[in-house]
Amino acid sequence: MIAMVQMKLHAFLYPSSPFITAMSITTFLILSLFGFLEMLGIHLQYSKLWNVNSRRSSIKVSSTAGMLFLYTPAFLFGLSSFGLFPDYDFRCGLVASALTVHFLKRILEVLFIHKYSGGMVLDSGIVISLSYFTSTATTIYSQHLVQGSMEPPIDLKYPGILLFLVGISGNFCHHYLLSKLRGKDEKGYKIPRGGLFHQLICPHYLFEIRVFIGVSFISQTLYSFSFTIGTALYLLGRSYATRKWYLSKFESFPKEIKALVPYIF
Repeated sequence: MIAMVQMKLHAFLYPSSPFITAMSITTFLILSLFGFLEMLGIHLQYSKLWNVNSRRSSIKVSSTAGMLFLYTPAFLFGLSSFGLFPDYDFRCGLVASALTVHFLKRILEVLFIHKYSGGMVLDSGIVISLSYFTSTATTIYSQHLVQGSMEPPIDLKYPGILLFLVGISGNFCHHYLLSKLRGKDEKGYKIPRGGLFHQLICPHYLFEIRVFIGVSFISQTLYSFSFTIGTALYLLGRSYATRKWYLSKFESFPKEIKALVPYIF
């Protein structure tokens, strides 16, 4: 039974070292735990949930500063990896490029698209920033380790590129729609409209998951898939908490709008 599972995994995954296997398990468990805590009402404190259950002694920063803190270290590692690992093969270069572009896009959105009204608790910002940085570094490093190895029999690289492009485009479009909800100097929240917001409260999360599925398909390493599944579970919990927040704030919020998966959840 175990041998059969290993055979099926090896059909589309590169072999994994003990260190990368341990990192994969650890990352999956931590992200899954944070997703479960979100559903229980114990939140990482940013965006609209930034001041839910916030302690008075917590250090708070502006959303713009906090979001830049989240994404910049991961972007800088992605960019510097081209110098750290100059012998990239095509697949490894694609993985590093995809992650670097993803975090550059997020930084540019923070600077030019998003209109924030809340803040971020610094403790939460440190946790998320470390998660993004560690996952980016480990994804690229694990890809570097398998260079020269026999390619998996099933090549998911090109479907991964397509999924990545669909995900990053859809994520940007829905972030743009969110930014248009507020006029100049407006700070309040509104029920989102347009795009897939008529079906989901967090379609931008759904497309972000597609981004990481795309990276996993390009990478085809155990760590990339582990991080993607863990991220999906975290965003599932976060979207559940976000929908619950909207239901508590807006009596007119349509009950048929789901959190993350159309018609299901």
